[in-house]
Amino acid sequence: MAKVTVRYWAAAKAAAGVAEEPCEAETLAGALAAVREQHPGELVRVLRRCSFLVDGDPVGTRAHETVRLTEGGTVEVLPPFAGG
Repeated sequence: MAKVTVRYWAAAKAAAGVAEEPCEAETLAGALAAVREQHPGELVRVLRRCSFLVDGDPVGTRAHETVRLTEGGTVEVLPPFAGG
């Protein structure tokens, strides 16, 4: 298991109630399952619309189960942004 920092932005930050938190998981799917369990309710709904960066790289359409996490890495949770 890798220890990573999950950082929430905008609506995800509001739903989680924190800007960031530690998490232990092997994959992005595992990290997301852990934060859903820790923050049931609004964050679960917000996560369905989010995109993710892992160590600064966009996840895009890759299956979350295939995105490996590295020790000391970061997962950025990015809800859709409005405006322009």
